[in-house]
Amino acid sequence: MSLKELRLKLKADNEIYREYKSYIEDLLRNENVKMMNRYRHHYFTTCLDHCLNVSFYSYMICRYVGLDYVSAARGGLLHDLFLYDWRTTKLSGGKHAFRHPDIALENAVKVFDLNEIEKDIISKHMWPLTIKPPKYNESFIVCFVDKYCASVEIGQGIIANIKY
Repeated sequence: MSLKELRLKLKADNEIYREYKSYIEDLLRNENVKMMNRYRHHYFTTCLDHCLNVSFYSYMICRYVGLDYVSAARGGLLHDLFLYDWRTTKLSGGKHAFRHPDIALENAVKVFDLNEIEKDIISKHMWPLTIKPPKYNESFIVCFVDKYCASVEIGQGIIANIKY
């Protein structure tokens, strides 16, 4: 079962999913966040779907272990708010993998009031590729959930492209 299918299954009648959605619905109404659906991120997964995957699983883990699950959900949703096709856009000042956390944070703070945990989640989600480690436990969780989700999404894309 894919992450998207699992989310859809949970959506149907799950109180936890409804609670999760209540924490991010204001973000989902924003035009910049909606724009993430225009960009393919990992094979067949859009940037928005990837961020929803990261957001939801980070929320679940943080909720389970007693951390700030609202900040994890919101920061996870905004962590890749870079709004360009990273395959074709050439950035000044470095490569996408190193620069996009700062670009996503710049974009997010322009339109949302973020707390320190949410800012740290967005700016540090590429650690250890980027040098500064996350400051908060929630940031570590989002960082590792991001890598897990990307691995699953990329794996699904590779498997779908195998010619038997």
